[in-house]
Formats: sequence, structure tokens, C-alpha cells
Amino acid sequence: MDNGAINYRRFLAGEKDGMVDLIRDYKDGLTLYLNSFVNNIGIAEELMEDTFVRLVVKRPRYSEKSTFKTWLYTVGRNIALDYLRKSSKDPTSSIDDMYDVADTENVEADYIKSEQNLMLHHAMQKLNPEYRQVLYLVFFENFDNAEAADVMKKTRRQIENLIYRAKKALKAELEKEGFVYEGL
Repeated sequence: MDNGAINYRRFLAGEKDGMVDLIRDYKDGLTLYLNSFVNNIGIAEELMEDTFVRLVVKRPRYSEKSTFKTWLYTVGRNIALDYLRKSSKDPTSSIDDMYDVADTENVEADYIKSEQNLMLHHAMQKLNPEYRQVLYLVFFENFDNAEAADVMKKTRRQIENLIYRAKKALKAELEKEGFVYEGL
């Protein structure tokens, strides 16, 4: 059993520090993953908060069929997809949805320290959303193909194909910007 599962069980047993530990351990990675859906760090932060609120309020059952992190990211993914469905039906946007791109870059720059990783991150933002998601899960969050398949609701073979096409698209995008990344 991983630390996430232990902390969630602690929370379910009535120990509030369990949720505090979960949020501390997973908030940054979950926020950046959710940002791959909405392309807005402010909204991604709200979706991350909604994910933890769902855990607190609804207390969904964690079945241990996958790692806790995989399960948590799946819950977050479902919340992001619900948000996207609702926002596509409602073309009006509130003032809270209007974030300055510079603010997004500042927050991300704090998290992604090196210039090389920053260029990689910007190139990833230009990719199709599924490519961004699979690359983020596998290379930034160190999910294996089976865990990424669980989160993205795909088969392992589909994930392998997505990774191959995503890496190829990312390499092409980086080369357009005059950058060659040896890891691809």
C-alpha cells in the first residue's frame, strides 16, 4: 500500500492530517496534469481543489485496483472532463476565467526550473490534448503504461501508440523552435 492510500485511509478513519498530507503530496502534480486539459493554470488549480473537495465530501471508495495516485488522477480527470462539457455548453465566461498568460507562465516557471524543461513544457502546450496528457503522465509523473491507460481510459496498446505519436509530434515541435532534445 502506498503513502497516498495510507493517508486516505487515515482521513477516512477521522484523522484530518491524512487529507492535509494528501494535498501536500499531490496538489502540484495534479494541477499541472489538469492544466493539460484546460490550458489555464488558474482553472487547473480550481479543478485540483474540486478533486480534493470531492474526496472530503463524497468520500469515494478506493478499491486498490491501481495505485492511489492513478486513482486520484482519474478522479481529477473526470472532474476536468465535466468542467469542459459544462463550459462548452455555456459560451459565456466569467471574469474569474480570464487569467493573464503571463501569470500562467510565472507559476509554471517556478515549478519548471530549467530553461530546457520550460521550452519542453511550452512545446507540449502546442500538442494535441491527448498527446500532452500521455506525455505528462508517463514522463513527468512517472506513471507506467498500464497506469496511464487506467487514467486515460485506454488500452495499454493505445497508450503505447499515443506515446510514440506524441514523442514524434513533440520532437517536430521542438525542432521548429530550433531546439533538439536528446531524450526523444
